[in-house]
Amino acid sequence: MWLNFDPIYFVFLAPAMLLALWAQFRVRSTFHAASQIPSDGGLSGAQAAYQLLRYAGIQGVEIEPAQGFLSDHYVPGQKLLRLSPDVYGGRSLAAVGVAAHECGHAMQDAKRYPLLGLRNFLVPVASIGSNLAWVILLAGFLFSLLPLIYAGIIAFSTTVAFQLVNLPVEFDASRRARAALRNAGLVSYEEDREIKKVLGAAALTYVAATLTSVLTLLYFLLRSGLLGSRRSA
Repeated sequence: MWLNFDPIYFVFLAPAMLLALWAQFRVRSTFHAASQIPSDGGLSGAQAAYQLLRYAGIQGVEIEPAQGFLSDHYVPGQKLLRLSPDVYGGRSLAAVGVAAHECGHAMQDAKRYPLLGLRNFLVPVASIGSNLAWVILLAGFLFSLLPLIYAGIIAFSTTVAFQLVNLPVEFDASRRARAALRNAGLVSYEEDREIKKVLGAAALTYVAATLTSVLTLLYFLLRSGLLGSRRSA
């Protein structure tokens, strides 16, 4: 029965779990190291964001502080860029890099980047699908009802779809951010190398989340019999 301990689940998820732990360590250690390096321009994260948005000709985007460690995000529908305390007021390369990444999303929004629009569409769909999937799958495996199991797998697939779309969106935002920082003259070549490390470490978290969702889906497909030889639910 699916409710019992299944070692196959941990075999499937082990690579993603290890990558997620490594990603969290890399993010914190890299951000901490870059936080000790002041930017040559002396700009705070909020000031760097303002300069980048102005350089890109983007108007109407508000920049405000948010709570939490690295809780930085851009809200497309509200044209709102929220920066965590360490980023909003920080004057380090870490603060400038993270703020620039969020500006990268604002640039995507201004350019109507297709994948950003698709991601925004998938956010509520994936949220509902993820919450329902576990309930449906639990009921399906508990009562050995294949239609419920298949429905749960379809619901969970929306989470996988979101992660697969989100990954290139995040990488593209970092690419735009670094290019804008260099082109606007806000960072030097040496500073760009440090910012690349910060954004690269953050990218690992998105890779880990994507790998986790894909491997979880593969596990459900295996347990349902849709992948490989059919097994009893």
